[in-house]
Amino acid sequence: MNILIAGITGQMGQVLVKTIEDSNHTVAAGIGHSNEDHIYDNFNDVKENIDVIIDFSSPDLLSPLLDYATTKEIPVVIATTGIDSIEEINKASKKIPIVYAGNYSLGINILEKLAETVSRALQNFDIEITETHHNKKKDAPSGTAHMLFDAVNNGRDDTLSANYGREGMAKRESNEVGIHALRGGTVVGTHTVSFFGEDEVLELTHTAYSKRIFAEGSLKAAEFIVTKTQGLYDVNDILEVNYNE
Repeated sequence: MNILIAGITGQMGQVLVKTIEDSNHTVAAGIGHSNEDHIYDNFNDVKENIDVIIDFSSPDLLSPLLDYATTKEIPVVIATTGIDSIEEINKASKKIPIVYAGNYSLGINILEKLAETVSRALQNFDIEITETHHNKKKDAPSGTAHMLFDAVNNGRDDTLSANYGREGMAKRESNEVGIHALRGGTVVGTHTVSFFGEDEVLELTHTAYSKRIFAEGSLKAAEFIVTKTQGLYDVNDILEVNYNE
């Protein structure tokens, strides 16, 4: 595949470049701030033939990215976090295939499935979600924390309510889920879903030790999406393909 990386000059973009270089694919171009050849400030300046776009940029680039992708009919893997609404993504997916997920680690997506299952099984347990990232991460809580809340909420038939960074004197409600964001140092990412019952606690934790797992997951998503027609997909669709193989 000839791949266009949106956000190529960022930390994740650079990790993705190295990951692609170790594969059979090619970094054809990138969107970022650089004087290097094949790196552009604007999507409309891209001259290379592109098979798929992998986006590790920022929410501000979402609209121009989707405009370019739909005009050129190029599949997209959106790995940017902090996107407030997916209405624009849903609209674009009617024209092109898109993979969109809060986290491209395969392990995290297994954790999501487990969290939903445990939430459904342990109906009377209180649930809390904690996420820890490096001190340069901008969005809080993380997209993954939101994804995990959606999972436990699905397990409780959408009866749960998110409480971000609990404070004050109010008593904890039985249907609330505290979501807590910690920031510090160089932590790549740790997510824990805790289930508190009477005299017992069950915790599900995923720890990322390098950013490469996200790059590898996004590349697998690109390999998956490049053969698809229009539609919106997530990492679970990719996992199902792996199970069937």
